[in-house]
Amino acid sequence: MNATQPSRPPLQPIQKRRVISRPKRHLRQRSYQVMALESTAKIAVNVVITAVAASALGQLLPYNWLQQAKLREISTEVKLMEGHVNSLQTQFSRNFDPQQTKSIMQEQGYRFDPSQRQVVLVNPDRREDEQTQSSP
Repeated sequence: MNATQPSRPPLQPIQKRRVISRPKRHLRQRSYQVMALESTAKIAVNVVITAVAASALGQLLPYNWLQQAKLREISTEVKLMEGHVNSLQTQFSRNFDPQQTKSIMQEQGYRFDPSQRQVVLVNPDRREDEQTQSSP
């Protein structure tokens, strides 16, 4: 037993295999899928919002054009009425002007100031026609 035993090679530490954790790889793939799903959902929501906005704009534009046409029509009428109101204000101020009283009375009542002479224009040709008709 004292025999020499074959020498053993020096013991080397046993190298343990590094195990690549598969769950981490699976988690990465899953996180990419979640990110892709989230991005797809965001795009879908944005497309829906864009479609709703375009639809609302499509309905509002004709209404806006109609309102602008009505506004132009009303502003035209306002300008006409402003002219009418200005002429009425001028006439009103003239009617209540004390210096214009005599001339207004003459216009409306066909009365003349006694100091004025009434001028009547007569067409001489007409006068001859009237005389010839009344002579027979």
